[in-house]
Amino acid sequence: MAMARFPLAAVAFHLCLLASSSSALRLPRASEGSHIPRTAYHFQPAKNWQNDPNGPMYYNGMYHFFYQYNPHGALWDIGNLSWGHSVSGDLVNWAAIDNGLDPTAPFDINGCWSGSATILPGGTPAILYTGIDANNQQVQNLALPKNPSDPLLREWDKPSYNPIIPLPADVPGDKFRDPSTAWLGRDGLWRIAVSAEVSGVASTLVYRSADFLRWERNAAPLHSSRAAGMVECPDLFPVKPRGEDGLDASARGPGVRHVLKLSVMDTLQDYYMVGRYDDAADTFSPAEPERGDDVRNWRRLDYGHVYASKSFFDARKNRRVLWAWANESDSQADDVARGWSGVQAFPRKVWLDKDGKQLRQWPIEEIETLRRKRVSLRPGTVMNAGAMNEIVGVAGSQADVEVSFRIPSLAEAEALEPNWLLDPQKLCGEKTASVRGGVGPFGLVVMASGDMQEHTTIFFRVFRHDAKYKVLMCTDLTRSSTRPGVYKPPYGGFVDIDIEAHKSLKLRTLIDHSVVESFGAGGRACITARVYPEHAATSNSHLFVFNNGTDAVRVSKLEAWELATASVNVVGDDGLIVSESASRAEAY
Repeated sequence: MAMARFPLAAVAFHLCLLASSSSALRLPRASEGSHIPRTAYHFQPAKNWQNDPNGPMYYNGMYHFFYQYNPHGALWDIGNLSWGHSVSGDLVNWAAIDNGLDPTAPFDINGCWSGSATILPGGTPAILYTGIDANNQQVQNLALPKNPSDPLLREWDKPSYNPIIPLPADVPGDKFRDPSTAWLGRDGLWRIAVSAEVSGVASTLVYRSADFLRWERNAAPLHSSRAAGMVECPDLFPVKPRGEDGLDASARGPGVRHVLKLSVMDTLQDYYMVGRYDDAADTFSPAEPERGDDVRNWRRLDYGHVYASKSFFDARKNRRVLWAWANESDSQADDVARGWSGVQAFPRKVWLDKDGKQLRQWPIEEIETLRRKRVSLRPGTVMNAGAMNEIVGVAGSQADVEVSFRIPSLAEAEALEPNWLLDPQKLCGEKTASVRGGVGPFGLVVMASGDMQEHTTIFFRVFRHDAKYKVLMCTDLTRSSTRPGVYKPPYGGFVDIDIEAHKSLKLRTLIDHSVVESFGAGGRACITARVYPEHAATSNSHLFVFNNGTDAVRVSKLEAWELATASVNVVGDDGLIVSESASRAEAY
């Protein structure tokens, strides 16, 4: 590591800071030439382009996060990427280390692309990653820490015997990538999943190894489909049938289920299926076979704007944590003006719902260390048709809001047209928050200007369908910004919950300037969005709870917290990583 940028003394000082919660409440600075500020608590490098999360892990008392990174600018450019590297004591505050991997060898000279980290027996971490070699072919490589006793893992060795998995003869040179975290089968062999296109069929291949160096391909893929086109970034991990605890990648036993997550290039969305994994045959049997092999019919990980997600087992807190990339939605010219592009969704704890078919996702508990001012609404507040109550006392651009809605009656729920089931996103665009319904829409208005010309709505709407009920959750960006050239779609999905039994819906929304993450019904449905309101450059953003349904709803609980600014790869004018205390003059 080049210590000139990050002296050892600065490392030690900053890691002390990372062990505690953020100390200052301040607005993040906008980049020169751009009115869009950095996010306050979402992961992003100090500058330049980032995309896929890579190799997250907990090692020797520190969290490590690697990511696809262009150290030369704010665009993906030609894809000659490195692995950026940051460390943390709490998954909230982060200190940048020099790049973990750079494209310097014949087997990765045109880019160090995505991959994963595995903790080997004895505790040594290993990285498997895709290299774009001198012939512009995708191959799989191994990297090992030069000094495993270094808790920061500042230097990595790429052995000269790479690639450990060359391009197969039946796979095109540009369609073989993204090795997963490895797991051990009961036969003692390691396994990894790798995305490929085999004879025109999108496939998730399995490779086995006894020594982590020599790998053999399994005859049959873990999954394949002609329908969806190339899939990438595979993630196979075990989950407990009950409870919220996580499992190590190699866990097996009675009742253990597995989740297969794949990212689909055609839609730029992440999908998953719960099922049973057989490590003798290396086969995956889905819990919902009726969804078929077309990944686009599987469950959505997030109905909004994330891609290339990657999970890891956090042994420190016995949980599975999910990362996901949320790219920008304005123009490349805006990226260049900002000097950066792309953020990571706030880390989420994931576990299996008791229905055995869907995942639950929730912001990791460490976000609560950022909570400062708290406001609440009187429990039991009735929201009649057209009601909109402002939530005052917290910064509307940097907040964590939790609200529970009690639904007294479902009698006025609208009838659901059968074709609406096919495209919930389109339905959210037609049935916006301004369109009065029976039960709903009700929810939150966030990042709103004083004149309401700019605002983003997150809401539920209940429909009657086949003598039962369906809950639609939406995040509508169509009026989120008056800026031209910004992608402003409605997002939406149906929430898999028995609303007739529950008679209540919970919504949690994290607001962080250009990022709005919402979790519906206890994390059964998630929607991540990027917003770029013009008013945020010169004035405050407002926050409301509303109901535009004919029937009243009751707010059984509403709490909102203003969030402090985390220390995320902060760089001072001298190029050194600095503590939050150095920025207290900016506190508001």
